[in-house]
Amino acid sequence: MDGLHVQVDAAPELRLQCLRDGVERADLFILTHGHSDHVAGMDDLRRFCDLLGGQALPVYATEEGISRVLAVYPYAIMERPVVKGYPAFKLTVMPDVLELPQGTIQSTLLPHGGINTLGLVFTERSSGRKFGYYTDCKRVPREAVELARGVHAMVLDGLRPLPHPSHMSIDEAVAVAREIAAPCAYLTHLTHLNDHAELLAALPPGIEPAYDGLRLRL
Repeated sequence: MDGLHVQVDAAPELRLQCLRDGVERADLFILTHGHSDHVAGMDDLRRFCDLLGGQALPVYATEEGISRVLAVYPYAIMERPVVKGYPAFKLTVMPDVLELPQGTIQSTLLPHGGINTLGLVFTERSSGRKFGYYTDCKRVPREAVELARGVHAMVLDGLRPLPHPSHMSIDEAVAVAREIAAPCAYLTHLTHLNDHAELLAALPPGIEPAYDGLRLRL
């Protein structure tokens, strides 16, 4: 986003993903929620602390997410790494609007089982291009739909064809995508119950399954 590199969530294999896809920088980190598949790779963010000149990596999350980071990574909560190669996180509750020189990141809460996750809308300052990212949610409330209107691309939780108590099914995700009316929408958090080719063929125009290594330029 105008040169700002934002990493959202850290899967357990984050280091392998960064090596595979050439992710060489992160200026700030946003944790959508504290479930293991989103927080377990945060220790590997240590390399990005080195690249920030030994400063702590800014980490934004909900109160729930911050409590999880405090519980799992107490050794990393400091202003700067103890020595080179160690992680350091500066924790901040994600505001409704994070104003940055490169643009804005707006957030909204999405219900996900017994907790709320962060839905995110990024707007690049120079181009005005907008990108929405709503993962891990059972539904998208009206205010979150309105926030996402006008995005140039949208990513939505779409777990599987079958209903699920804390994730949107494929049909539910398609309904939300139509409501937001983005030019293109991608479904993520897909399980093994989805075959990529079959799902792609079955989805309406403008909605596709995401995949590892997908790159979008808006």
